[in-house]
Amino acid sequence: MNDWKDSPGLAGLDKNKLDMLQSLASQGAGKSSSELMQFLLSAQTQGKNSGMNFSDQEVSAVIQALKAGKSPQEASRIDRIASLVKMMRH
Repeated sequence: MNDWKDSPGLAGLDKNKLDMLQSLASQGAGKSSSELMQFLLSAQTQGKNSGMNFSDQEVSAVIQALKAGKSPQEASRIDRIASLVKMMRH
């Protein structure tokens, strides 16, 4: 996950959002699927409470950046987690 921030889809993303995402990526590394789900939901709540909101387009760009260079299994896992988080978000 060392070059995901260089993804062209994230080029216009606010620096504060990128910094927050980098922090989340570091904190979330090595977590199991169930731990990651709880972690992401908690992070989402913290982000909302701090007034930092991501548009659906920004979330999609972040997910695509995270999937870059991953195996099909890892990319599928990211998609599943993102879908679950999205369902809980709306």
